[in-house]
Amino acid sequence: MRKANSTNSINESRLSLLCGMSHALSVIGGRWKPSILFSLTEGCKRYSELRKDIPGVSERMLVAQLRELEADGLVERTVYPEVPPKVEYALTALGRSTQPMLREISAWGAQHRKG
Repeated sequence: MRKANSTNSINESRLSLLCGMSHALSVIGGRWKPSILFSLTEGCKRYSELRKDIPGVSERMLVAQLRELEADGLVERTVYPEVPPKVEYALTALGRSTQPMLREISAWGAQHRKG
C-alpha cells in the first residue's frame, strides 16, 4: 500500500488520466484479473467455481482481486439470502466490453510465447 499523496501515487493517477492504455492496464492488469475476467466470460460463477478455473490463485488474492474488479465496475457480486449464503459473480456491461481486448491479448501471448 502506498500513501495517496506519495510521488508514485500522484504520478500513477496523472498517467492514468492522460493515457488510455495506462488506465486500462491499471484496471485489468496484474497476474489474476485477466484470468478472472476470462473465466467470467462463460457466465455467472460462484467463488468455488472461480477457484477451480484459476489454478494457483490463493483465496486471499482471489477475494482481493474480485473486490477490485467490483470496485472498478467490471464485476458484479450477487448475494442470495440463503443458508448457507450463496454468492455469484458476473461481468457487468463494462466487464463484457473487455472480452475482445482479452482475446487479442491472449492470442498475442500464445503467438509469441517461447517454449
